[in-house]
Amino acid sequence: MHLRATKKNRSEVSLYDPIGTDKEGNEIALIDVLGSDQDVAEIVENSYERQRVMQKVNVLTPREKKVLAMRFGLFQGLRRTQRDIARKMGISRSYVSRIEKKAIQKLLKELSAEGCK
Repeated sequence: MHLRATKKNRSEVSLYDPIGTDKEGNEIALIDVLGSDQDVAEIVENSYERQRVMQKVNVLTPREKKVLAMRFGLFQGLRRTQRDIARKMGISRSYVSRIEKKAIQKLLKELSAEGCK
């Protein structure tokens, strides 16, 4: 029974499983040879957090969404200053700042409420 139960897990590989040894006799794990500048776990976590934030952006008003998208480059990837956003939208820089602050507070509230569930 045990052999049947573990059969399906044989093909699974952990990034931290040893795959061999180096010239000095130290074990080498798969994570050591992947050649990534960033930690794989960090990349996955950042991707997950970005998805969570993008889902919560829908609770914002169109104006708040537009300000955050321009300010932090959410959709096009181009970040703009508050001054640029104010000129483009025809409002003051301080109003852009207030909209940005309110939108971020809404997102934080939504994300923290989700974390409690």
